[in-house]
Amino acid sequence: MGERIVISALAHPYISLLPISIAASSLRPAQSFAARVAVSSKPSSSLLAQARSQIASRHTFGESPSASLRAFGTSRLFRNTAPEEKIVAATPTPANGRKPRSFFRSLKRATYTIILAGVGTFAYYAYEGRHPPEQLPQDPSKKTVVVLGSGWGATSLLKGIDTEEFNVVVISPHNYFLFTPLLPSVTVGTLDGRSIVQPTRHTTRFKTRAVQVYEAEAEHVDPINKTVTFRDNSDIQGRVGSVTINYDYLVYSVGTENQTFGIEGVKKYGCFLKELGDAEKIRTKLMDCIETAALKGQTQEEIDRLLHMVVVGGGPTGIEYAAELRDFIESDLVRWYPEIGKKLRVTLIEALPNILPMFSQTLIKYTESTFKENSINILTKHMVRDVDAENVTVKTPSGEEQKIPYGLLVWAAGNTARPLTRQLMAALPEAQKNRRGLEVDDHMRLKGAEDSIFALGDATATAFAPTAQAAAQQGAYLARVFNQLARVDVLEHKLEKAKKEGASGAEIQGLERQIEKASRIRPFKYSHQGSLAYIGSDKAVADISFGGTQNFASGGVATFLFWRSAYFSMLFSLRNRSLVAADWLKVYLFGRDVSRE
Repeated sequence: MGERIVISALAHPYISLLPISIAASSLRPAQSFAARVAVSSKPSSSLLAQARSQIASRHTFGESPSASLRAFGTSRLFRNTAPEEKIVAATPTPANGRKPRSFFRSLKRATYTIILAGVGTFAYYAYEGRHPPEQLPQDPSKKTVVVLGSGWGATSLLKGIDTEEFNVVVISPHNYFLFTPLLPSVTVGTLDGRSIVQPTRHTTRFKTRAVQVYEAEAEHVDPINKTVTFRDNSDIQGRVGSVTINYDYLVYSVGTENQTFGIEGVKKYGCFLKELGDAEKIRTKLMDCIETAALKGQTQEEIDRLLHMVVVGGGPTGIEYAAELRDFIESDLVRWYPEIGKKLRVTLIEALPNILPMFSQTLIKYTESTFKENSINILTKHMVRDVDAENVTVKTPSGEEQKIPYGLLVWAAGNTARPLTRQLMAALPEAQKNRRGLEVDDHMRLKGAEDSIFALGDATATAFAPTAQAAAQQGAYLARVFNQLARVDVLEHKLEKAKKEGASGAEIQGLERQIEKASRIRPFKYSHQGSLAYIGSDKAVADISFGGTQNFASGGVATFLFWRSAYFSMLFSLRNRSLVAADWLKVYLFGRDVSRE
């Protein structure tokens, strides 16, 4: 009495038995079992009758109901059942007639499709970037465009110019383009230096006609005879000395050099932050100061000096370097150098009343408060008077002189014209009288040599700030100008040919109208997109311009994400984007490297 037998569902291609509970005391449980099967599985009437009959007969002859059920279940499992005798477990059907998992199955397939498409697209462009096409050779009958420099202006020009109608020659002391906004990240190992450089030949090898690239430094420009003289100043030199070539058009985009205000010790003891080599030098000296301070027997006074990093210049470059340095200290140095990591100090010196003068007052105050939270000391209205091997001498707002001991000095206090720029200005004394840089007209043509020389970027003295975005816009504009000039040349050749062949007057007039229209070159118009700066602790500030009249000021973590995405999208190639993304991921997972080369 009271004994209960449980039969579990068995997997079979034709039947599905649900857990069944019956009592073994009488036939009533067997009838209850058949009823349950009929309710839960809804088998055919013949199958139910067969079940009742077998169980009843076996029970009559003394066989227990459990044995009857086992025999019946076994016999049904090991022989095929006719279609009308299939037992199918009840499956609830949704009201809309669709299976519940169909949406997730579709989502899964869509996800796989998107991933495969993304991987395929990436692989295609990566392959294309490594396999440049065949190029046309340079044509002596075409005009020659000589480009001095490989910075923002020059590279934007090279990307946009149609080389089919010109012989293009690039002369630069560096055979690559450097993405300068991310250069401060290289100083502490957030990014690898090679991740933010784009070889110039990766741009020129994809042009229609071959472009000659010379890694050399221009020494002299003759605007009268239209010649450029340059020399190879690398460590390894051949037997060729100075080389002089002719040009039809010259694009002058050599940039500027660091302004030291006549302080001799800056070049001797300080580090600049303008080129890739500067960033690598800063990183080496920074780790040198740390390792030297960690030596046994070092006095406390000497440790304090070695671990004091001084940054001169409160512009975006100086601000971002100080921020990156503080991140390096908090995220990495305190972990691997616990005995001295927290002793590192950062001081920012600025001669003006405020840092980041191109930003709004709200963002300036936000940056100052963030620096204060990060223990970065800001000294505004302090002018550097002298620099020696161990001290920076400044003039305080009260007029007194103060010596500030330092271990590492980074100088980011402004720019000045290069010697080559001053030589070109001296060659055109009547037209070039601005000491800040080369004067150009509204079409970026150099005053005094409007027929053959264009000037771009920091080397010019214009109404807008000498920034990367200004130089990039100038280069893109000048590429359109050259393409327009090429169209004029093509139309003039057609017109000359039409006149020789005795074409109709209507055809000649049509060509003349096309030439007149193509000769109308619009002046350059600068569009300020705003200013960005990283201020540390995963925060950034942004002063964005809308429509040229309205500005949107923002600061914080969300702005930092915008800062990263904006510069990531501005990188010139898939290769650079991939390398920068990999560097960011590497630092997130493993931190910055603290080894010293």
